[in-house]
Amino acid sequence: MIKAVDNQIKTIEADIRELIANSRTLKHRAAICTAMDNLGPIMAAKLLASLPELGSLTRRKAAALAGLAPHPNDSGQKHGYRKIRGGRPDVRTMLYMPALCAAAGKGEFAAFYKRLRANGKKPMVAIAA
Repeated sequence: MIKAVDNQIKTIEADIRELIANSRTLKHRAAICTAMDNLGPIMAAKLLASLPELGSLTRRKAAALAGLAPHPNDSGQKHGYRKIRGGRPDVRTMLYMPALCAAAGKGEFAAFYKRLRANGKKPMVAIAA
């Protein structure tokens, strides 16, 4: 049974690779996704499947659609803590581990994370950024 499931997974992954390779738009968007550190071809395929609008939105709209944009929690005189909410939670969930790896690494994302932490941001705020 395990061999059968492994074969099905390999077939599906091959179909995904073929679909991306045969589409100019998907190939271009996948190349952009994989150009970043810690995002490989599997993560690029997941992003393209979960966010088909990726590449046609501004960065702010894409962050809001992915559920990564901070929304204010203000009312009258109260200025509350900004929270990320809404959007597509599956995208936020799938990007969490690559963000942790990027923050712990040595690339530009790690430097960005360390700079935010040095400026007093909470760890989860820096990861979300």
